[in-house]
Amino acid sequence: MTLTSSAPKRENTDDRRRAIASAARQLIAEKGFEGLRTRDIAARVGINVATLHYHVPTKEALIGLVAGAMREDFRAQSLVRPRAHLSPSERLEHEFYDFQEMFYEQRDTLAVMSELMERARRDEVIHTAMRPILLKWHQMVAAIFVDGVADGSFRADLDPEAASSMFIGALVGFGRGPDTSPQYFERLCAELRRAVRVQTPTRN
Repeated sequence: MTLTSSAPKRENTDDRRRAIASAARQLIAEKGFEGLRTRDIAARVGINVATLHYHVPTKEALIGLVAGAMREDFRAQSLVRPRAHLSPSERLEHEFYDFQEMFYEQRDTLAVMSELMERARRDEVIHTAMRPILLKWHQMVAAIFVDGVADGSFRADLDPEAASSMFIGALVGFGRGPDTSPQYFERLCAELRRAVRVQTPTRN
């Protein structure tokens, strides 16, 4: 009796799901969520709609797949530049750098995230899928501020949770604003640094 391994089939399924997530993200970046159509995803992947529905039978499954792929991208980005051993100020600079890299070099990822964040405010399915990503980001930034207050590099009266919301809101707002030049981004970063760091008294 010959036993057939199921490993190649699982690998093929994983590859197919990654291709579906990639195609969906490309279409959201190009056309917005309103322009996302299952037939377009299937055509871009090179499968029929029935096969697409086998892998993602519902809207929830499709959005969950896209959100999961984005989480993996963010995780991979953090692994490229390990930061656990860095000071709070250095970790904050990494957050600026990560966003800058994504904004100027991975525009599709940021476009998809912005589109889904906007839709999440009025779509419970998207809100549920996006919440873990935003919560993780918020927790990471808040932890930086907690550690910075503890070591004296950030203001003693800083509210880490509120500061995290301010930080994320400012970066997301930059991406939607009228001036998205690198020069303006650096000005924004400078203001955020001043808002949280301990200020050295000036001499009269």
